[in-house]
Amino acid sequence: MPRWFGAGHSRDTRDTLFMLLVIGWTIAPHVLRLQPWVGLLCGVVLFWRGSLALRQAPLPGRWSLVGTLVLAAALTYWTERTLIGKDAGVTLLVVLMALKTLELRARRDALVVFFLGFFLVLTQFLYSQTLWTALAMGLSVWGWLTALTLAHMPAGRPRLRDAAGLAGRAALVGTPVMIALFLLFPRIGPLWGMPGAGARTGLSDNLQLGDVAALANDDSIAFRLRFEGTPPPAEALYFRGPVLSEYDGKEWRVDSFSPPASGQAPAEGAPIYRYEMTLEPLRILWLPLLEGTRQAPLATPPINGMPTQPDLSGQWRLRRPQGERVVLKASADLQGPDPVLSPFGRRGLTFVPANRHPRTRAWAQALRSQPEWREADATALAGAVLQHIRRQPYVYTLEPGVYTTDPIDEFWLDRREGFCEHYSASFVVIMRLLGIPARIVTGYQGTDFLPVDDYYIVRQSHAHAWAEYWQAGRGWVRADPTAAVAPERIRRSEALRAPPGLIAGAFEAVSPDLRLRFRTFFEAIDNRWNQWVLTYGRREQFDLMNQLGVKAPDLLSLVRALVMLVVVAGLLGAVWAWFDARRQSPWQRLRQDIARELARLGIEVRPSDTLSTLAGRLKERRGATADNAIAALMALEQHRYGRPGQGGTPPGWWRSFKQAMSTLR
Repeated sequence: MPRWFGAGHSRDTRDTLFMLLVIGWTIAPHVLRLQPWVGLLCGVVLFWRGSLALRQAPLPGRWSLVGTLVLAAALTYWTERTLIGKDAGVTLLVVLMALKTLELRARRDALVVFFLGFFLVLTQFLYSQTLWTALAMGLSVWGWLTALTLAHMPAGRPRLRDAAGLAGRAALVGTPVMIALFLLFPRIGPLWGMPGAGARTGLSDNLQLGDVAALANDDSIAFRLRFEGTPPPAEALYFRGPVLSEYDGKEWRVDSFSPPASGQAPAEGAPIYRYEMTLEPLRILWLPLLEGTRQAPLATPPINGMPTQPDLSGQWRLRRPQGERVVLKASADLQGPDPVLSPFGRRGLTFVPANRHPRTRAWAQALRSQPEWREADATALAGAVLQHIRRQPYVYTLEPGVYTTDPIDEFWLDRREGFCEHYSASFVVIMRLLGIPARIVTGYQGTDFLPVDDYYIVRQSHAHAWAEYWQAGRGWVRADPTAAVAPERIRRSEALRAPPGLIAGAFEAVSPDLRLRFRTFFEAIDNRWNQWVLTYGRREQFDLMNQLGVKAPDLLSLVRALVMLVVVAGLLGAVWAWFDARRQSPWQRLRQDIARELARLGIEVRPSDTLSTLAGRLKERRGATADNAIAALMALEQHRYGRPGQGGTPPGWWRSFKQAMSTLR
C-alpha cells in the first residue's frame, strides 16, 4: 500500500483516502468519455477532499456544495442540451458522487456513497461490455466491498488487507449464485431505449468524398465471421450496406423508398456459403450481410423489425439502429441483387445535375463520340472507364487532400489521387453521363488475412465503396474501380494504414510482428468473451437444459430449475449456518487448552479471566517457579492485544508454554 495508507494517519483518514481511491478508479472510464469539465471538476473535488482528510480539517458548508451542484447542472445542460438521457444522467451521477464525499458526516452519508458507487459500476456497461470493462469493474466492486466491510468494523484499526480478504471471500461465496443466475435466469428483452444514444463510427445513409477514408483510420472491429467449410476467396467478400442512388451534385444519399424484394432465389448453379456473423453494436440501420444473402438470417438475440427479404436494392434495412451485439447465421450465393429496374428508377439512376462536373461531362461525351463506343453496351463502356484508370497515373491514398471547387472534375482530370469513394463516385457519375443507370454501394470488403479462433475479423478499416451499373439482359453488375488502381486492396484485403502513433511505432521498432501478435491475442480473448458470455441467450439456455436431460425445454422449465437451485442453495446455507454456529474459533480452542493445563495445577479459570489475571493467579499459587509460564502468558497477551491488527499465536508458543507447565508439575 502507498505510504499515505500507513499507520501514521488515523483510521478515519486512511479509510477516507481508500474510498477516494476506489471512487477515482470507478469514475475514471466515465471521465475519459464525458466532457472535459467533468474530469476537471471531479479531480479538484476529490483532491480537495483528500487534503481535508490528511489535515483533518472541517468539511465545507452546505451552500458551497449546493452552488457547485447548480454549476454542474448548468454545465451539463450547456454541453448536452438536456438533463435527460444517458450522457447527461451519467454526468450528473459522476459529479454527485464526487460532491457527496464533501459531506461524509454520518453513517447515512457513507451508505449513500456506497450505493452510488455500486450504481456507477453498472452504468459503465451502458457504454462498453468488453472483457476488460468487466475485469476493471470487478476490481472496482472488490474495492467497494472492502470499503463497506471497513464501515462495518467500527472498533479498533483493522488492516486493509484483512478487510479486502474478507470482502474477497464474501464475493467468492456469492460467485456460484451469480453464475447460476446467469445460466438460468430467463432472458428478457430491453424494456426501454436509451435516449440520446449516439452512433458509433460506421456506415451512413449519406456520403461525401472523404467519409470512407475516415473509417479506414479506425481499426476497431465491425464484426467477426466464421464459415462452414471452405471460405470464399478474399476478392469475393463484399458485405453490402447502404446503397446510394440519389445525387444532388455534392452528396450521395440512400433512395428514400426501396420496396422489399419478393421471393428472391439463389442464382442457379451458384455455390452456397453458410456463415455466422458476430456483429458489434455499430448502431447503423443496415445489416452488412454478405452479398447474395437472400433469406433473413437467424439472429441471437432476435432483432425487432428484421425484414424477411432484402429490398430491391439488396439492402437489409432495419426499423431502428441495432444497438447491441448480435449473432447472425445465414447463407449467401455471392451474387448481386435481383435484376429489377423501373422506368422511374432509370430516370433517377441516370440523373446528374446539369450545372455540375462540366469537364467530366465533356470527357464522357468525347468517349461516347468515338466510333468504337457509339453503340457499345454498358459492360463495354464500364470496361473502357476502368481501363482508363489502369493506364493513367491514378494513386490510391488515404490522404488525397481537400477537393474544393468540383471534386469529381478535380479528381478525375487533375490530381488523380483518392480513396475508394473518389473512384466509385467518379465511375458512377461517368456511367450516368453515358446514359447508363449506376449507383454507389457502401459496405465492407475483405477480412483480416488470418482467422482468430476460426473467426475472420472485419474491421472498420475494411469499409469500402464500389459501384453497380445496369446491363440490359443481365441486371445489376458490380464494378469496383479500386481493383483497377489498387488490386491488392481487393485480392488480399490489404487496406491502407495510417502512420503508427508513438506507442505503436515503438512496438514495431522492437519487432514488426509484436503489435500484431499482441492484438491477435487480446482479440482472441475478447472473441471468446463475446461468444461465451455476451451472446449467451435463451437458445443457449435451452441447449443447456437439453444437455441436463430436460426434453423440449421452455420458459417454465427454466423457472423451475432456477427455483430448485434457490431451494438447494438455501438448504446448503442453513446447514452451513448450523455448522458455523457450533464451530469454535482457534482462540477459543487455545483458551480451553490453557484452562486445562492450569486446572491440572489446581488453578480455577473463569470465562471472564484475562491472560494477565491468570498469570497473577499462577504467581500467587507457585511464586517464582512459575516465571516461565507467567512470561509465556504475558507474551501471548501482548502479541494479541498490544499491537493494532495483530492476532493469532506467536510461532512455537504452545510448545514452550506446555513445557513450562510440565516443569511446574
